[in-house]
Amino acid sequence: MAGQIPEQDRRVRILLESARFEEANEVFEEVTATATNTVEEGWDRATVLVNRALNAWRLGRVSTALELAAEGWTEIDVDRPTNATTAQTIGMLGSLLETVGHQPSAMDLITRSVHIARASEDPATLAQCLSREANALLFRAVGLEECDERVKRFREARALYEEALPLADSSLIRRSVLASSARALAGTGDAEEAEQRATEALQLSREDEDWLNASIAIWVLAGIRWDEGKLDEARTWASRALEGAERVRDTMLLMRFSRDLASICEELEDPVGEAAALRRTVRASQAAVRTLHEGLGQALEQRRVAVQAQRLATAAQEAAVRDPLTGLTNRRGLERRAPGLLDRTAARGRIPWLVLIDVDQFKDVNDSSGHVVGDVVLQEIAQLLRRESRADDLVCRWAGDEFVVLLVDASEEAKEAGPMVAERIRNAIRDHDWRLALGITDKLPTASIGVAAGPAEFEHLFAAADIALYRAKEAGRNRVETNEGDLTVPPAPRES
Repeated sequence: MAGQIPEQDRRVRILLESARFEEANEVFEEVTATATNTVEEGWDRATVLVNRALNAWRLGRVSTALELAAEGWTEIDVDRPTNATTAQTIGMLGSLLETVGHQPSAMDLITRSVHIARASEDPATLAQCLSREANALLFRAVGLEECDERVKRFREARALYEEALPLADSSLIRRSVLASSARALAGTGDAEEAEQRATEALQLSREDEDWLNASIAIWVLAGIRWDEGKLDEARTWASRALEGAERVRDTMLLMRFSRDLASICEELEDPVGEAAALRRTVRASQAAVRTLHEGLGQALEQRRVAVQAQRLATAAQEAAVRDPLTGLTNRRGLERRAPGLLDRTAARGRIPWLVLIDVDQFKDVNDSSGHVVGDVVLQEIAQLLRRESRADDLVCRWAGDEFVVLLVDASEEAKEAGPMVAERIRNAIRDHDWRLALGITDKLPTASIGVAAGPAEFEHLFAAADIALYRAKEAGRNRVETNEGDLTVPPAPRES
């Protein structure tokens, strides 16, 4: 069958239905022993993970349940399949959200699973998805006070159960549909058929030690006796249903059954029984709140870890494009950002300039003063470049003692912007007080600078500036040379 899960995973569920929690825990440990999200080859990964999430939730392992559900959901979001297996997975996710109490999202998922199951033409999958949607409607109907709306919901659930029952291909699905559909029948006034189905479901459930569906069947029988005015019998059946819900540790059923028992005791004028039932309601509610608080805390912690990981990843990406010595953008960062900046500049009808700076005879500084002092000089030059550039300009340490300033917003005096900035930088380096870094020396740093402009690709713009830099070196250093290229301002884009 589509959407099947491994036998061990199904065994966990069967043990849970039988209230054999210690055994269920042991088997669950076995299936998740190698790795929490490991799934045997040949099984659908998302379906198995979400099924395990449901089992983990029933075992009280909230953190594991959330982790498995998120992993399974991600598998579906990435692949976005629309087959029977997907219907199973989405339906189970909806059931988990229903258990948690997130009803709007739960109903959306469950309804979607039915649509996908219908399109897949897989009868067994459709039966399960229909049953989940009917269950959601059923328990919403039970909680309604307004009579007409209540009956309407019961009828909607009944129609889904009637469609699912002939498609049920396993004893588990059949007794589940029988037990729940009996309550829908009772809600629409068909008490005789409801009792027959509840009795059959009870018998099948007891034979297979399925105490979950047995408790639902008993609850239906309690409701039938209650409607008939047989309050003593109704109280007996409701007490047994409540004991069954406690046995399988189903908080949602515990709250529903205990409230019904309290109402029956109230009609019987049995204050002791009513008080006892209400105490069980409170205990169930407190357990549900504790579970949700734990889940919320763990979800918050998972979110914190995710944000931290994202920040670390962002920091790593930033570090990859940042020069550790000067704090400037490095060569890789410039090569990544330059094309986009040049395109943006051209689109705004402005001329980009590239200023290529080379520190003159920097090797002499390293040889005479040492590499540590040389690093200090480079750091101070980086500060000077930042000071003489504008906020929008991209300042980069290209390699060694070479730096680049990419001017991308030269709107005023566009044909002079590059050379003007270059001269400011050259003068700033020449006139800087280097005594703190170098002491008293005749060998003070200067810079040769090549400048190029034009709406060209970055590689061509850099090559043009490099040619100009070569001319500056050949002409005696400590000077600016310009390779003007194409200084035509590109036309601004038309407004639409």
